[in-house]
This record gives sequence, structure tokens and C-alpha cells, in this order.
Amino acid sequence: MFYHISLEHEILLHPRYFGPNLLNTVKQKLFTEVEGTCTGRYGFVIAVTTIDNIGAGVIQPSRGFVLYPVKYKAIVFRPFKGEVVDAVVTQVNKVGLFTEIGPMSCFISRQSIPSEMEFDPNSNPPCYKTTDEDIVIQQDDEIRLKIVGTRVDKNDIFAIGSLMDDYLGKFQFVSDLCVLNFRPSLALCRRAF
Repeated sequence: MFYHISLEHEILLHPRYFGPNLLNTVKQKLFTEVEGTCTGRYGFVIAVTTIDNIGAGVIQPSRGFVLYPVKYKAIVFRPFKGEVVDAVVTQVNKVGLFTEIGPMSCFISRQSIPSEMEFDPNSNPPCYKTTDEDIVIQQDDEIRLKIVGTRVDKNDIFAIGSLMDDYLGKFQFVSDLCVLNFRPSLALCRRAF
């Protein structure tokens, strides 16, 4: 999920930044251009941890700009199929749940929600709940899900999730104790960590 890897990036710098603070400007521009972005190969760049090398600048012909190759280490977020993650529900409707796992969006289809949970459109806000209303999943709830598939685009990653395995579903923090509400098919048992 989270990895600490070495990456490379090229910084294009305007001549007005040449001067005594040149290296600091290159570093700041690296942070601005890289942090918070997504590459299909490595995932979301969460934070640059160290800058290993700022190479010699190459002047661009007829423009005056200088291109600096930079080698750095960063923490990246890259989800994989089969991973169990915590997410926040952002939208609930009859086709399923939309969640966010940090910077990534994830969809949980109605077929991947336990059959004991039914969609209640009359509830305010709309939710999925069991018949005895012991478990209710609505917007802004925190849930634990399993990633069953990912789609990697050039600048984004999208996931498909499931709540159908054991120990998945809504959880809530009660003081220092985390209590998980398990699938209703498991007799709504609760397990404390």
C-alpha cells in the first residue's frame, strides 16, 4: 500500500530564478510539482522525503530555460487487488457505495454488499442497513473493505471493493477500543482488538 521508493523528475526553471537561491527554488518547485500527483506506474505521491541529487542544468536552446534532473525518494500510495483497507463513505445509493481511500476513489457494488443489508432510500441520509437496524452504513461512515480490482489511468487510480469477506464492514472507535461490526451472516458478532 505505502512504499518508500526512488524516483526521478525534471524541473524546468525560468531564468528569473537564477541566483543565490537557485537550489532552494529547484527543491520548492519539486515539492509543488510532485507531491499530491498520481502516476499510473507508482501510484499517488504522498510526500517527498529526501532529495538525493540535483543534476547539472541543461540550457534549452532559444528559450533560456534550464532543465534540472532531480533524483529523490518519496512515499507513494499504490493499492493492489486483495488488499484490505479502511475507507470513508462519500455517497450511498441503490447501486452501491462510493468511498474514498485517501486520494483514491472506490466503488462497492450492491452485489458486493452482504445480502442481509438492504438499501433504505427513505432514510435521511440514505443508507444500507440490516433488518434489525443493528448495522447502518451511511455517508461519512468509516468502513473496512477489500479491494477486488483496480483501474490505473495515466493520472488516476480507481478501485472496486467488496464487503463480502469476514471482518469487513462498518467500524467505529469507542474510546481506545476499536469495535468491528461484522457481516450479519456471522450472527452480528463483535470482536474487540
